[in-house]
Amino acid sequence: MRYITKFFWLFVGVLFIFSGLIKINDPVGTAIKLEEYFEVFAHDISPVFLSLVPAALFLSIFLSAAEIVLGVALLIRWKLKEVLWLLLAMIVFFTFLTFYSAYFNKVTDCGCFGDAIKLTPWESFTKDIVLLVMIIWLLLYKRYLQPIVQPKVGAAVTALTALISVGIGWYAYEHLPYVDFRAYKIGNNIPALMKPSAPLRYKYVMVKDGEEEEFEEYPMDEAYTFKEMVAVNPEDGPKITDFNVWNDQGDFTQEILSGNKLLVIVHNVEKANRSNIEQISKLVQEAEQQGITPVVITSSGRQEFEAFRHEVGLAAPYFFGDGTVLKTMMRANPGTMLLQDGTVKGMWHHNDTPDVSELVSLL
Repeated sequence: MRYITKFFWLFVGVLFIFSGLIKINDPVGTAIKLEEYFEVFAHDISPVFLSLVPAALFLSIFLSAAEIVLGVALLIRWKLKEVLWLLLAMIVFFTFLTFYSAYFNKVTDCGCFGDAIKLTPWESFTKDIVLLVMIIWLLLYKRYLQPIVQPKVGAAVTALTALISVGIGWYAYEHLPYVDFRAYKIGNNIPALMKPSAPLRYKYVMVKDGEEEEFEEYPMDEAYTFKEMVAVNPEDGPKITDFNVWNDQGDFTQEILSGNKLLVIVHNVEKANRSNIEQISKLVQEAEQQGITPVVITSSGRQEFEAFRHEVGLAAPYFFGDGTVLKTMMRANPGTMLLQDGTVKGMWHHNDTPDVSELVSLL
């Protein structure tokens, strides 16, 4: 019993710290996932959940930091009873979210480990059930976990962990994620990731006499009724499936992915930060003089963007893209990305807009 309890203690503490660090590394991405949950609950349960959307970033940093802090507090066994009850409340909340996502197929990726580890809804729910059992066990057998630090030391370590965690999250918000797990990270070739890495193979799920059977080849027996076709190797499919750029003249995706391009990504002009637009406008002009074609991509409407670009003096041709895709590509609004024949050579938060010399050196 003692060994099982100590294994659960170590496993739960480390996993909560790991999960919190992954999410706080990319607080904007975590906030986007929370907004997705709020919108689903607003539609299915009550419109009141929409009032939480403006607080998504705050909740992103707070919840991620809380996971780290509670994980550290558990490992040092500071205020063990209170910490375990808080962990239980948190895992019950997460279990509800993952069950709702899995059962109703509403949010296909819970974001439990950000973009680092993708779990299906049922995998996420199973993981939370395992953690729930472990935390209940720890509450029942916490007598096997004696304190290992003095109360004052534990309080100081926990407080310091909270400050550092919040600081890490805020810095990532004001710049970009420390470690990038997205498909659009520096060094990736977008056109290559839009293609499968290997031929996709499928199996056919058929029904006969009320029972399901699977076949590698479509059965010729007419007694079978087709139900669905499932990919056997989905991990070999395209990592990027929704990157498209267009305007009124048509699709310009391939043009954007050829040559040297400086993309200025503006998710939404209403929420765009205007404090560093002057530096971005200067970079646009200087990049064009160096043979780097500047392009603005936005999800805002034409009329909105026309008003915005005249207001801030952003003189570059602009195109349209899906808002979700643009938020995946760039965690800043606005931000810049340098492409060379579709390969991401660099990306910058608007707070870190580079000099044109840096662009030239990267090419």
